[in-house]
Amino acid sequence: MKLLVLGGTAWLGRELAAHAVAQGHDVTALARGTSGAVPDGVDLVRADRDAPGAYDHVADREWDAVVDLTRQPSHVRGALAALAERTASWVFVSSVSVYASHEHPGTDESAAVLDPVTEDDEDPETYGARKVACEQAVLRAVPDRALVARSGLVAGPGDHTDRTGYWPLRFAHPASPDGAVLVPDSPIGTQVVDVRDLAAWLVDCARDGRAGVVDAVGPVVPLLRHLETARQVAGHDGELVAVSPEWLTWHGVVPWSGERSLPLWLPLPDHAGMMAHPGTRARDLGLRPRPLARTLEDTLAWELASGPGRRRRAGLAPTDEVALLAAARDGR
Repeated sequence: MKLLVLGGTAWLGRELAAHAVAQGHDVTALARGTSGAVPDGVDLVRADRDAPGAYDHVADREWDAVVDLTRQPSHVRGALAALAERTASWVFVSSVSVYASHEHPGTDESAAVLDPVTEDDEDPETYGARKVACEQAVLRAVPDRALVARSGLVAGPGDHTDRTGYWPLRFAHPASPDGAVLVPDSPIGTQVVDVRDLAAWLVDCARDGRAGVVDAVGPVVPLLRHLETARQVAGHDGELVAVSPEWLTWHGVVPWSGERSLPLWLPLPDHAGMMAHPGTRARDLGLRPRPLARTLEDTLAWELASGPGRRRRAGLAPTDEVALLAAARDGR
């Protein structure tokens, strides 16, 4: 397969390109190259997708498949204008963030999506709506040969968002001298898909010309079971100090990601379905997630190798957690 990856130097794109090369495919990546190097065996075409003529060096070739990972609508429109007639298959990596509501568990691909935002920006608040605009452009241009893969939370080695690495690392290196770890006492589900499984599946879909709109998600695992798996992987035997979501909010701890957060925890009821999609279509099309324990074990190994003390994008700072543990134990 002659595969063109629009990206290929950041986390998922790089994993996808590396897997495709390992499978014997001829892989070209079009990217600025500022997010990192392409994997060995990948031909890099340097281009800025915001610039005129960005696709000139790849639009004169024939491709078996194009994979696009962008979040910017203008990038999708430009790529389709230049390449839609040059490829047999088009794969667009979208997100479950496109759904208008995340309140109901069991929501599938037929659910309503957000109103599209067709202009580019970097505002996290418009991320899902920009992905909707990207999806719509793809489905208008190549309706019969496009796979729109709405990815769930991507996990695994290399996760610089820190949402999946925080817990195994914290259990391996507790902030408290006595080994205690603060955890949210919430019944919410978690749903992650290993970056390696997602990348391999996307390559297979591109090769086989699979089409349709698909939620690319892993199995639903209750948050407390997810945390117990992370704890076992890390060999933690200290105390778990479980506190309610209301207590966390009162003490200024935010859900999901960012500074002073606890990853994977989301407020109920508004987000009860955010990580509770059936994923039936993806399984029917061959997505086979590995066990959560393997993902967390490999993520912990990557965290330890890359340096646990690096500046993090999610989680509690050790000093914050020690103070919060003291407050929880004192009933404050």
